[in-house]
Amino acid sequence: MRYSRVHIESLGYELPPVVVSTAELEARLKPFYDEHKFVSGQLELLTGIGERRWWDRNFSVSDGATAAAVKALARRNFSPKDLDVLIYAGVCREGFEPATACAVASNIGLNGDAAIYDLSNACLGVLNGVVEVANRIELGQADAGLVVSCESAREINENVIDRLVETKSMELYRSSVATLTGGSGAVAVLVTSKEFSAEKRRQLVGGMTKNAPEHHALCRWGLQSAALPPPIERLLSGDLSHAVQRYLGSNAGAIVQKGIDIGMKHVMMPFMETHAGEVLKYGIDLGYRTWSSFLTKFGWTSQELDKVICHQVGAGHRDAMLKAFGIPIEKDFSTFPYLGNIGTVSLPLTAALAEEREFLVPGNRVGWLGIGSGLNCMMLGIEW
Repeated sequence: MRYSRVHIESLGYELPPVVVSTAELEARLKPFYDEHKFVSGQLELLTGIGERRWWDRNFSVSDGATAAAVKALARRNFSPKDLDVLIYAGVCREGFEPATACAVASNIGLNGDAAIYDLSNACLGVLNGVVEVANRIELGQADAGLVVSCESAREINENVIDRLVETKSMELYRSSVATLTGGSGAVAVLVTSKEFSAEKRRQLVGGMTKNAPEHHALCRWGLQSAALPPPIERLLSGDLSHAVQRYLGSNAGAIVQKGIDIGMKHVMMPFMETHAGEVLKYGIDLGYRTWSSFLTKFGWTSQELDKVICHQVGAGHRDAMLKAFGIPIEKDFSTFPYLGNIGTVSLPLTAALAEEREFLVPGNRVGWLGIGSGLNCMMLGIEW
């Protein structure tokens, strides 16, 4: 991928109000810790994450994405009427349909001719969205597009904690401990053509993508049928409706059975499982191959890259990746210690904070180094 007239015009973000420390999560895990004689503090030691953010309960992800979008547009006094495409690229969505992007578009007053759709590719979603808009610009199909995302970790964090406390399962802990690194937040990336760019900064030079789909099962997040205790299963299989029918009549029994069939026999629960060691091993291998091709394609060297912004996983992942790529740690800007892993939001939000804190300054040659379960890897080069 090479681009000649694409700019990252602005970045906007929204942080949730609820700050949750790793110590608080471990306090809730105390029954599990006591069962296995774990010492509090090991989760932060293992991940390097001291806290993360949660949205308030029942918060709408489209509202978070809208808040970030409004900020990104306001930074450049850019009207939503001038957008040709809006993409929602989060893992967390408000339903299977319609596209969550439609709610965001309605909230900001998008024009009636713009393309509106969701895009999903695990933690790479926003970077894929940026490339989608960039391709449209290069093809002459668009002058400006907005990529938004909002992720929420509260629900899956609490679900995993409850299951660990209930089951005390070490196997569950091993497969789901990475879930506890998750954080929440929202981000928006405004991408424009050179002609629409006010400052002519943050030029997207191009990128490189590689994949290793044979490892697609190493990190999964979704819904699965809840396993119910045998006595409950027997009740739902007919005992309850038969009892109601005996005392209240056949109509009442039929109504109860219909309610069971619709709402109770197919209870779905969220789950997330990660084989962290294998994800790290194969992820670093894929990342290194992508990094090598990325440098070769653009004729750059590690020394010529001034700064890097990486997907935020944790201390072990960052340290292993920078070492493998030959990147000094002082060229990296990290947010995972206080925001955790916010999925699709992590990399662009970290870039926004890095610019606010003047870590990224005009003239920097910057690499956005993204990786997502699947496994997929994408690296973008930006002349800041």
